[in-house]
Parts: sequence; C-alpha cells; structure tokens
Amino acid sequence: MQSLVISEKEAGQRLDKLLAKYMSLAPKSFLYKMMRKKNITLNGKRCDGSERLTVGDEVKLFLSDETVEKFSAPVRTKNKNGSGPVSQGASAAGEIPLDILYEDGHILLINKPAGVLSQKAKDDDVSLVESVTAYLLNSGFLTEEELRTFRSSVCNRLDRNTSGLVVAGKSLAGLQIMSQVFRDRSIHKYYLCVVKGRVAEARRITGFLVKDERSNRVTVSAAPAPGSAPITTEYEPLRFGRDAAGAYTLLRVALITGRTHQIRAHLASIGHPVAGDVKYGDPKLNERLRKEYGIRRQLLHSYQIVFPQLPGPMEYLSGKTFTAPAPEEFGRLSWKPAGEKQGG
Repeated sequence: MQSLVISEKEAGQRLDKLLAKYMSLAPKSFLYKMMRKKNITLNGKRCDGSERLTVGDEVKLFLSDETVEKFSAPVRTKNKNGSGPVSQGASAAGEIPLDILYEDGHILLINKPAGVLSQKAKDDDVSLVESVTAYLLNSGFLTEEELRTFRSSVCNRLDRNTSGLVVAGKSLAGLQIMSQVFRDRSIHKYYLCVVKGRVAEARRITGFLVKDERSNRVTVSAAPAPGSAPITTEYEPLRFGRDAAGAYTLLRVALITGRTHQIRAHLASIGHPVAGDVKYGDPKLNERLRKEYGIRRQLLHSYQIVFPQLPGPMEYLSGKTFTAPAPEEFGRLSWKPAGEKQGG
C-alpha cells in the first residue's frame, strides 16, 4: 500500500489527473477500475476521479509496489560525470544557473539571459524548465517523489536571444494562475529595445502579421492578408544616441497583442529594426555594433511586469511591479535623455 498526502504544490487538480501523473504508464481504464473497486481511495472513501484535491487530502493506493513501479515512468537522470542530479533531459554540463529576482511558495521570477531557451526545442536541449526543476530539487522544495505528480514549468516564453523576465510556477496554483493572466493579457509586460534611427515621439501602431511555420519567420503588413492576425504595439522613446554611422533610440515597448516576433518584425516594418537582430534587423548596423561595441546579440529585453488583480492564494501579488535590470550591453552605447537636444 502507498499513501500520497496532497501538498500545496499539487492542490487544485482533479484526482484522476494526479493519478495519471503518478502512474503515467497505466491505462486510464485501469485507474478508474481501481477507484471503483476501492483499491484507490480518497480520505478513506470511494472516489471516482472527478474530486478536486485540497491540501492535506490523502490518496491511498492498495496496490503492490511492483504494480505501481510497473506503471511509473522514471523521472530523473544523473550527470554523466556523476557529479550530482540534474533534471531529466539536462546535459552533462549541468543545469543553467538561475538569476532569481523574486521567489515565494508559488512562483519564481527569473532574469533569463540571451542565448537561453525558455523551453526545450529538442530532446537534448537544456532550458529554463529543466533548470528550474533542478533548482527546486537541489533546494529541497521539491522531492523526487513529488516529481511524479507535479512538474514545475515556465508560464511565459521569450525568444532564445531575448533576455528578461520569465515567470515559473512552483506550485499548481502558481502555474495555473500565472499561465491564465499571460493568456488573457491582463498582466502588463514592458520591454526595452534599441532600434535604428531616431524615434521622436510615442506611438501606438497596428498591423497584420503572418507567420511562415517552415522558416519560423513573420511578415507584417498594413492590410489584412490570408492567415494574418491583427497586432498592436505601443512604444515611447527614452534616450537617443548617435555615432559616426548614424542615430539609434532606446524604446520602452508595451505589447498590446503578443504574436511571434511581434516587436522585432513590427518595428522593422516601420523602418526601425531592433539593433543586433539577425532575422529582421539591418546587417550593416549589426556589423557596426559588433565591431565598435562588441555587441553580438539583439538589444531586446523584457524588463518589467505588473501583476493584475490575482485570485485566491496569489492575491498578495496583486498590483505588484517587478523589474529586471537591462544587460550591460545596453550601457555600452552613448545616450542622452529623450528630451535633450541631440548634437551633431
């Protein structure tokens, strides 16, 4: 017999969902049969799987250890060099170090560096998801046993070469609530980016975006096109810069919609591509930034989020603002405040 006591990490989900994670190789028909025969009980009573679990609930499995093991998938691997545990799918080099800006029992706020994946693209990738799991295991917040019924994950994604704020869920409530506010866009997200040319005033721009799945590239037009989606982007200039090769502007950008590559493609479509962007940017500008300033990445950073009114267990974060400092590359250029007259 095995007993599972529901923790805050697991609370809020249906019993059948939890059992499907705990014995992930078991047919659903087997799990429902065991509940009907009272070989699986909830708080000592017959259950049907539709019950919503709360903290302290006890699930008992009157099954042999061999049966449970047969239907359970392995959840962990070790470093190839034997130096310690890492999350499943991590490389021998270990997990990515996390720059944690805020942490509580439900969420982590991480300042993701450029070049790091939010989620795996291939099986052998190491991303923030695997690194968060490794961090929670190594800190003792999460146990190997709990990995069978709960998996931490990120609630929003940034492109590999975009840096900045990523929210990760440490509990089921954290994952569900944060994922919902990103989906319904009630959370406010702000970005910093450096663009080619001088942008003199704040604007709200609209357009239509079409994504080519094969090339993972988007195009933006002023009029609707087959398969297009409407997009809206707001921006305001914060600082101006100029060198021998031309002008550039630091923008604060708010995403009203949130499509693939929206900021980069939308700004490029109006003649102000993001500096360092190899996909939608200006090759001459990018080469100049590399040679003169050593900048080898796109200067786009998710720097601030403002939480909306949040429900239940996360109400304490309602209205809170969190900011991730911009990477040092942003400071290599020569800046003047937006209201100051630019010489030259």
